[in-house]
Amino acid sequence: MTASTASRSHELTVVEVITETPDAVSLVLAAAHDAREHFTYQAGQFLTLRIPATDGAVSRCYSLSSSPSADEHLKVTVKRTSGGLASNWLCDHATAGMTLESLTPAGAFTVRPAESELIFVAAGSGITPVISMIRAVLLQSGRRVTLVYANRDRESVIFAAELTELLAAHDDRLTVAHWLESESGLPTPAALRTLLPAAPGAETAAYLCGPAAFMDVAAAALHNAGVAREHVHREVFVSLATDAFAAPEPAAGNASAADSATATVEIDGDTHEISWPRGEVLLDALLNQGIDAPYACREGNCGACAYTLRQGEVSMRVNDTLDDYELGIGVRLACQSLPESDRLTAVFDR
Repeated sequence: MTASTASRSHELTVVEVITETPDAVSLVLAAAHDAREHFTYQAGQFLTLRIPATDGAVSRCYSLSSSPSADEHLKVTVKRTSGGLASNWLCDHATAGMTLESLTPAGAFTVRPAESELIFVAAGSGITPVISMIRAVLLQSGRRVTLVYANRDRESVIFAAELTELLAAHDDRLTVAHWLESESGLPTPAALRTLLPAAPGAETAAYLCGPAAFMDVAAAALHNAGVAREHVHREVFVSLATDAFAAPEPAAGNASAADSATATVEIDGDTHEISWPRGEVLLDALLNQGIDAPYACREGNCGACAYTLRQGEVSMRVNDTLDDYELGIGVRLACQSLPESDRLTAVFDR
């Protein structure tokens, strides 16, 4: 752990390793008592872990499959992938008692507050954030929930027993439909449409997680069912190309005051007023001034640096994470934001 990441990364202890399927395991993780406050999270968020893989440590983001409203410890679920350095190492070598370095929870793929019906469509390990969200919704609200879950075959169904238990406990509000490729072939929009509610309400929201091609098919099925495009939210999995735990490289050059905006930034309850150079993204401006801001990929892909823009305007170089709803309520990515206004206010509250 470097000095620059010491305040934002912590060691988690593996309490238990659960075999979910022949290709997937869940790691139950416990934070030290004095670090637990840093690991409060919303259902649907993820952890960034440093994995001591065979060819050297790598950073990877894993969605939390635990539910903040029901579980004492954190839990991530990892599915083995072909050529996956981190996933294969964890499936083969993770044991109870070992420790893993982790950044604090992050991500904007969370359930929007409303009273509307919810539809979740997941494939394979895409069920990981979805099971967390479903459990939270069922425990904390009276909303109706439909899950459509696609897998290669019955052996590949992660959380099969847990889904059965949820159905038994909430059969009046929860519907679960499985799509098995071994029995039905690859899903099509028309075929998935038959598994969705017959007449979704105008405000029905849908959450998709899985391979990009599958989410395209699911989105088409939802559109055919009448779900508004702006109510369809996707989780995008991207393998990190950089080391999220490495010390950031300082930005080159110093901008003059005339080339800078003034930003008021709130992080973890602390308020900072900074000079924000117009050619420098917000994350770099904060880090270069010694302010510990959250981040992981620094590429606009993961959402770990998401904040809410309360005042002013920014432009973003890249955005592969935020959808129209999030953009509409002011959510932006610090690693991609450049100032367009003279004065701005940003709050890291995601």
